[in-house]
Amino acid sequence: MSVKVKADGSSDGFALAKGAGASAPLVQVADGRQRDLSFVAPAGADVEIVTSSDDLGREVTRHSTAHVLAQAVLRLFPGAKYSIGPPIADGFYYDFDVERPFTPDDLEAIEAEMRKILQENQRFEREEIDRERALELFADQPYKLEIINGVPDAGDPTQSEAAEGPVISVYRNTVGGEERFIDLCRGPHVPGTGRIKAFKLMRSAGAYWRGDETKPMLQRIYGTAWESKDALEAYLHRLEEAERRDHRKLGRELELYYWAEEVGPGLPLWQPKGGRVRKKLEDLIRAMVLERGYEPVYTPHIGKGLLWETSGHLDFFAENMFPKMAAEEADYYLKPMNCPFHVMIYRSKTRGYKELPLRLSEVGAVYRYERSGVVHGLLRSRNITQDDSHIFCRPDQVVDEVVGCLDFFRSLYGIVGLGPDRVDFSTKPGKAVGSDELWKLAEEGLVEALRRSSLGYDVAEGEGAFYGPKIDIHVRDAIGRMWQMCTVQVDFQFPERFGLEYVDEHGERKRPVMIHRALYGSVERFMGVLVEHFAGAFPTWLAPVQSVLIPIADRHVDYAEKVARQLRDAGVQVEIDDSDDTMGAKIRRQQMNKVPYMLIVGDQEAEGETVSVRPRTGEEKRGMPVADFVDAIRTEIEERAVELSL
Repeated sequence: MSVKVKADGSSDGFALAKGAGASAPLVQVADGRQRDLSFVAPAGADVEIVTSSDDLGREVTRHSTAHVLAQAVLRLFPGAKYSIGPPIADGFYYDFDVERPFTPDDLEAIEAEMRKILQENQRFEREEIDRERALELFADQPYKLEIINGVPDAGDPTQSEAAEGPVISVYRNTVGGEERFIDLCRGPHVPGTGRIKAFKLMRSAGAYWRGDETKPMLQRIYGTAWESKDALEAYLHRLEEAERRDHRKLGRELELYYWAEEVGPGLPLWQPKGGRVRKKLEDLIRAMVLERGYEPVYTPHIGKGLLWETSGHLDFFAENMFPKMAAEEADYYLKPMNCPFHVMIYRSKTRGYKELPLRLSEVGAVYRYERSGVVHGLLRSRNITQDDSHIFCRPDQVVDEVVGCLDFFRSLYGIVGLGPDRVDFSTKPGKAVGSDELWKLAEEGLVEALRRSSLGYDVAEGEGAFYGPKIDIHVRDAIGRMWQMCTVQVDFQFPERFGLEYVDEHGERKRPVMIHRALYGSVERFMGVLVEHFAGAFPTWLAPVQSVLIPIADRHVDYAEKVARQLRDAGVQVEIDDSDDTMGAKIRRQQMNKVPYMLIVGDQEAEGETVSVRPRTGEEKRGMPVADFVDAIRTEIEERAVELSL
């Protein structure tokens, strides 16, 4: 756990950590800047000593392990050219230009070499140099030279991989003063390679330099590093569980959705069972918006280029839009968002102050151009169905409306057993529309709404949309992963750009405020997260098949059909498995299908008007009266219970 101290102007991070009793210190943060422990902070500076189990400590450990990886590869593949190796979520990677792709045997050999480097306990030593010296040091490394030549000149604060502003820094790995490896890097790093306690190389893959398909294909090695072997083992277990829950795999196995090469990447095809689940999610949000005073609207899938010019999308979002379609009278674009259409609905008549807030809601398809390499099942798709709402209100109504959106989120996500785990408040990005004054007003409104909703938040500097600041809500799933879901944005820009007005109580024309909010984010993404959260075993109300009747013999099929009719009359989605398979095979199949309840019927059940209930989670309950089961499952569905009740 990190420790906070005041710098005395003469002690480095090692001494400050020792004086504060910090266990396993790795780096320090001095007046907000990350530094090596060897750095001496000025007197009075606020210093945070970061340890190996802190998030930043893990990030630095992974970054340092990436340097160890690069050194090992250069030892084993002397002709290799190395490029960049940053930390990423739960791990790190490094990209290399080598003669052939890495094999599993190569990764084993590289891991073994890395362990030798850890045993050498090489020191990480920082040095700041000028451009000329950097070009000399890396004369035979073309990717490093490109990075060096991209370092800004004096007076330019831009950061690169190797520098903050014009200062170029390198890190040398040394043993007894002898250099073993050198790399361009801003840092910071752990004091020595011996501080890296547990790591594993995961896989290798091709990756274009700078992510640009016109540039050379490099070989990327991915790895992970943790503060202990136990932490590493726990992470690897989570990975196994995540693979078991992968929504793409479960989608195929459960016949929910699939992707066809003939259709294209990022364009899912929903099968009947997946369609049932999706319809329930869409029906739920449609019902809840009506209860909360929203008005349903429908808008086209395409719009004129002029609309997207006015909204700013062609200036700020064009790279995420599909190419224009030329029609006889104008160019058209597939819509990437619904906002401009809802703006036009607002503008269709003169609005008075008593009409506000006007809450418009649409569960509508939008289309985003995502590169095929980043498309990922339902979680990152080209065809997105958004539960999109836009609220037009007076400035004095903004905070109340945002509070209402946050309360709506809690109600909706509570139904599936999820809640806010982390909230990000995103501020003005570098590329944005509108004055600083309007941005300040919007940001203050969101902060006040968060305060009134008793939601703590992290500030994500520069991560807002081009037209306004936003709140992003993250949830944590059953295996501890974080997912960014709901978004709420306050927007003063669209009303300005489209000339929106309302007439106030004095007959004067005023500018409304626009609030964008999507609770699911997208129906596709929400569905993908739920599939992984529940591992495909949906709550009964959401399951595509809620109960399956399994007759023991052909003579029991008529009774099974009678029970099925009673269940269907009660609104239960039920099927009968009257296949010629054995009972054991039928039960295994329905277990694989994750059906909430199997109902086994034979002579005893037919005679007594009962069923033997076999929940997917527990022991078989014999002899339950049909009426009792119907009442129990109907209640479970109506109450949208997360857990099975029988």
